[in-house]
Amino acid sequence: MDILDTKEHLIRLITEQLTTDLELFCNAAKRAHKASIDEENQPDNKYDTLALEASYVAQGQANRAQELRRSIEIYKQVVLPRGNANIRLLSLVTQEDDAGDLKRVFIGPVEGGRRITTKSGNVMVITPASPLGNALIGKTIDDSIDIKIGESTASYLVIEIA
Repeated sequence: MDILDTKEHLIRLITEQLTTDLELFCNAAKRAHKASIDEENQPDNKYDTLALEASYVAQGQANRAQELRRSIEIYKQVVLPRGNANIRLLSLVTQEDDAGDLKRVFIGPVEGGRRITTKSGNVMVITPASPLGNALIGKTIDDSIDIKIGESTASYLVIEIA
């Protein structure tokens, strides 16, 4: 594994991405709040809901910003386990699908669905609550898993655990 793709580096990239997202959501929340109290957006009649809608958007943006703050703190406090016999939380897993394509996933505590770009390719962050994460927990090298996706099933072979 490339030195640039250590789990420590991966966690730093995840934290940086979360921090960037936090800045975006905070700025969006501020703009939406400003729009909700802007004099031009105050209702002229009971059907004019622009200010109310802007306040809902501001609250939603602020809620997401708070979730991102919590996620950043969680990633800053993780203690990486040593050893890699079985897949568990904070494992970096390389798997091969039926077509022979390699896919790398990092089993993180939160923020599943993020794609992190590294020098040697993409890593998808998943959580143990996801179907793939749940199926991978406890597996070892050369174990295979099947994941039902809609009407079809995807099969993967675990080829590396870090």
